[in-house]
Amino acid sequence: MHCEHDCTCCPTNASQSLDEMDFERGIWYVAQHGDIQNVRKHLNRGDVDQRHTGYTALHYAARNGHLDVCKLLIDSGANINAVTNGGVTALSRAASTGHKEIVEYLLGKNADPFIQDSDGKTALHKAAENGHLHICRILLSVAEKLKDIEDKRGNRPNIDVLLLQQFTV
Repeated sequence: MHCEHDCTCCPTNASQSLDEMDFERGIWYVAQHGDIQNVRKHLNRGDVDQRHTGYTALHYAARNGHLDVCKLLIDSGANINAVTNGGVTALSRAASTGHKEIVEYLLGKNADPFIQDSDGKTALHKAAENGHLHICRILLSVAEKLKDIEDKRGNRPNIDVLLLQQFTV
């Protein structure tokens, strides 16, 4: 097919995979976008810990900074320590994206900061890798021993570099 320019470079019809359509129709899409009313509708159907490619709605809400959705999901019985196929938790996703309020909330609800993903990384590793010193401080205030956990490559969370950057900026 050709576009108005009579070329073949412009696609003329979009298509979605069944997996993409499933995602958009499920709780994950509305959780990702903070659509709390539609999250409630899905919860009424019992979708709280349903997974899409290993992730729960809590993973999506935490990564995208939707505290109200995280609270609703937890209050509705979501598994706060649910791990993906790669061992990722909602706490790790919130820490890696710098969502302070969500990290504090999840820790306050007993999220386990010691869970390691398939690379051996904790939420502290992820926060440090992404330059979120404020998240590192929160995690260390709850679990100081996190600083001593090595990932599968033998690396500890690199918070010293963040501390040095703070004083040189």
